[in-house]
Amino acid sequence: MGTTGLQLSLLSYGSWVTFSRQVDDNAADKLMSLAYDNGINFFDNAEGYEGGKSELIMGRVLRKKGWDRGSYCLSSKAFFGIFGKYNRPNQTGLSRKHLTDACHAALQRLQTSYLDIFYCHRHDPETSVEEVVRTMNILIQQGKILYWATSEWDAGHILDATNIARTFNLIGPAVEQPQYNLFERETMERDYLPVFEDAGIGTTIWSPLASGLLTGKYNKGIPEGSRLSLENYAWLKDKIMQQDKIEKVKKLDKVAKDLGTSLATLSIAWCIRNPNVTSAILGATKESQLVENLKAIDIHSRLTPDVMNEIDAIMA
Repeated sequence: MGTTGLQLSLLSYGSWVTFSRQVDDNAADKLMSLAYDNGINFFDNAEGYEGGKSELIMGRVLRKKGWDRGSYCLSSKAFFGIFGKYNRPNQTGLSRKHLTDACHAALQRLQTSYLDIFYCHRHDPETSVEEVVRTMNILIQQGKILYWATSEWDAGHILDATNIARTFNLIGPAVEQPQYNLFERETMERDYLPVFEDAGIGTTIWSPLASGLLTGKYNKGIPEGSRLSLENYAWLKDKIMQQDKIEKVKKLDKVAKDLGTSLATLSIAWCIRNPNVTSAILGATKESQLVENLKAIDIHSRLTPDVMNEIDAIMA
């Protein structure tokens, strides 16, 4: 993971949208077990995922499985809080109070004594970066987290945090979690280049399938039970369901077929071919989907320069 000694599996498993909303304890147990048995060692979560219910499910599964704690890595994120519009002051953001309270609450929900990675889920303009760095350093010294990270921060703020940590001999961020897929490339491939070069940051990228668009399942509309059919996700539907994107997906499907694989597998393999990607977070809701997603490990080495150029031409 970046310049740290922590080793994350190239593919990981996360619970955004799915746990509680689409996946219950039984299904979560099967999916996490399948992931773990196939070498995945990183499970991603956040306080804001279904108001903390996602972490509760994951915590119950992990307690039931009884896996050696050293054999997997666990994360949470803080910023949005768990109560939505009912949050009171200090129950959101990155103040020392909220980060500390959020960390303690995540440990309880996940039923663990420490987090391997604790993310600042967004940048907080109302809290100084120095306060964030110092708070995370305290949590590390207390043994409650091992590494701290950012998610969806711009390059300037990440470098600010890195420079503050160096100035005061504190521990800076080790990893960033940005969205990265065939439709979302600019941040990873351009904006973050100084971050990779100067700060040695790793990345655990989310939405490698663009919320399912890059599976091809939305080519003829929105299937019942899919992510875009869920209540309160109209904002995501408006972003995803664009005809020009769907036409590109149809052309990408031909590239996948020529390689003898699925569009989903090709799209994930394309992400992990980027050397600045530490781990791509999968969000499968069915075992069959996860089995197919895991094949990206075998496919990504087959993405030759010619194949990559063909994909770039389709994506324009």
